[in-house]
Amino acid sequence: MDARNTDRYCQSCGARLASDNRQPLCAPCQKKAPEAARRAPHVPPEFWEVDLIRDALATWHVGRVVQAYRHHPFHGRALSQEMVARWLGITQTQLSRVESGPPVKDLGRLVHWARIFGIPSHLLWFKLPDEGHDTRSRSRGSFEAVVLPTSLSMPRPPGPQVGFLPSPYGLSDASSDAAVMQGFRAADLQVGGGHLYATVLHYLQTEIAPRLFGVVNGADSQAVFTAAAGLTEMAGWMAHDAGRDIVAERHFHRALDLVKIGGDRQLGAHILGSMSHLAHHLDKPNDAIALARSGQEILRAGSRNPGLESRLLAMEARGFAAHRESAKAARLLVLAEKALAGDYSERPSQWGSLAGEAVRCMRQLGQYNEAERQAQRVIALRPGGRRRSRAFGQLGLVTALIAQGKPDEACGVALEVLQGTQSLSSFLVIRQLRDLHELLQPYRSSGVVADFLECLTGGLRERLRLYRWLDADGDGGPTGRGEDTGEF
Repeated sequence: MDARNTDRYCQSCGARLASDNRQPLCAPCQKKAPEAARRAPHVPPEFWEVDLIRDALATWHVGRVVQAYRHHPFHGRALSQEMVARWLGITQTQLSRVESGPPVKDLGRLVHWARIFGIPSHLLWFKLPDEGHDTRSRSRGSFEAVVLPTSLSMPRPPGPQVGFLPSPYGLSDASSDAAVMQGFRAADLQVGGGHLYATVLHYLQTEIAPRLFGVVNGADSQAVFTAAAGLTEMAGWMAHDAGRDIVAERHFHRALDLVKIGGDRQLGAHILGSMSHLAHHLDKPNDAIALARSGQEILRAGSRNPGLESRLLAMEARGFAAHRESAKAARLLVLAEKALAGDYSERPSQWGSLAGEAVRCMRQLGQYNEAERQAQRVIALRPGGRRRSRAFGQLGLVTALIAQGKPDEACGVALEVLQGTQSLSSFLVIRQLRDLHELLQPYRSSGVVADFLECLTGGLRERLRLYRWLDADGDGGPTGRGEDTGEF
């Protein structure tokens, strides 16, 4: 017995096992085992310097990199394909094909896997989205072939990102209201509208309302009404993000009335775009088309705003996609792309928004392969700091993958959403996760899907508790449609 015990070593790190340890792992490795089953371990910088890894990276073949990673001496013994596949959200069979088949060229998948393994960016043969990209040498692509779609080579430039909340168009950057709006917008990107809605309303009631009815004249009066319109629209977006669509609709209508007094035409067009988006969300495509066209008419009468023009055209395209009029949707997406032409190196947010609308159009038209490509571009254009926008792109990718019969791969992306939005107060994200729960039911016999559904059920149960307070205002609960949220 003693002779046999002295020859026993940990199957993970190679350390000698204690004489009373009957397990194949030493005590420290046993503690790490559950964590290792869920995600790749943290490795030191020198991990990537060994010839085994460097030679694999030089081939520009991610399958060979994964294979080299699994056999790295750091792990003590080779990691199983089954374990690593679980990290990636795919099956062992799929990973085997990745390692032995042709190189993966899908940028979205390459970026996702590089982040899972923590591969240093300077060793990669492609650029991670959060880093700089030279967009000048890239072709712009086109929506000309949306009916028979081809990939749109959207640029991935660096630069400041803008939220889906309105910019203070008619306000001086130095004004206190503009500064407050920027602060609300920055916070919204991180925590979602549910946490901030009451704070925005408080500012409107205590800071803006007294000035609306106070003694102000001329330009000062217009600036106050413009600020009121912008902040009221912001409150509408936050209510929408919290699932309160009836309240959001009221806010948008009030914002439109206020901006007519303030006289900011571009903000008026922006509000009409927001109303068009909400009409789509409420399954009113005809209203959405009419509102988008009204916004375009306002823009034509004033100075150009390429980003806003593109957004309104994309909103109109969504309406025709809802009616399955693919040719009209394609024509409008082409115009939306052309509106941004020449400015894309400075407009990553607008290009990301356009790709997001294209995802919705392609899904409505049943063109899931193109929807997948556009969703990958949304993700590439949304850095980690924009958690909600990035999550929407990822969820668009998930639904496209499921529609193409790739549920295991979809679960890998969805797990990233679930882990990356834990502190985000967005009922829109929760609702899409709930829809995902239903979409995956036909595939629950897969071990990968079953494991993810278990995580999803627990995650949704915790998040829905945050929204119970919304039922008290009598507007139909979080969704604005009286939807029950207690099933999890």
